[in-house]
Amino acid sequence: MASRLQSLTEELICPICLDLFTDPVNLDCGHNFCRYCISQSWENKESKACPECRTVLPNSNMRANWALARMVEKTRKLSLAPVETKRRLHCEEHQEELKLFCETDKKLMCVICRDAREHRHHSTRLSIGRSLIYFSVCLNKIFLTADSLENHITAEFAKMHQSLTVREQRVIRELRQREEEILHRMEKNLREIQSNLASVQQKLRVTETDGKRPESHSLTVKQPSDFIDYL
Repeated sequence: MASRLQSLTEELICPICLDLFTDPVNLDCGHNFCRYCISQSWENKESKACPECRTVLPNSNMRANWALARMVEKTRKLSLAPVETKRRLHCEEHQEELKLFCETDKKLMCVICRDAREHRHHSTRLSIGRSLIYFSVCLNKIFLTADSLENHITAEFAKMHQSLTVREQRVIRELRQREEEILHRMEKNLREIQSNLASVQQKLRVTETDGKRPESHSLTVKQPSDFIDYL
């Protein structure tokens, strides 16, 4: 029976402030929080996510959980919250409840620690729930910074890839243009060589023809009388 009561009581504790719910609200993901706690947790955030399951909630809907509120009220009246006391942390040095949060050292402390020399001039807060919210905000900032850094690195690599692609295309175009110029010169040179070769061959044919004419005429003189007649 006591175990079931303790389990029931744990369901009535806000995950942020670790206290019994005050004005409990239900999110779209199904988790419950104090209205104040979740509002403070989401303050100044562009993306609203559940602190329990990290589910992003675009609509940021908060519905009053009246059934849970009635159960919490009955629990308060019946004093069925032993786990609430067990959850409270105590100072290892002074055995006092850690009710304060030192903003300077970012640690929990008791009232005796607050008055000690090392914390005397430090800034402190009374609410542990607010301390948890503070750490939650810091953690979320770290996540956002990590996401922003990841996006920045991805964008920079995308720019580098785009730049390399543009450079590659430019080099390919220049190589193709160079190739076309070389081929054009080679074709022109080949045409000139062919033209010169044809001209030389033509001259050789003419020279060969002219060289053969006297020989063929002299061969017609076969007799001395013919030679005299020729003269």
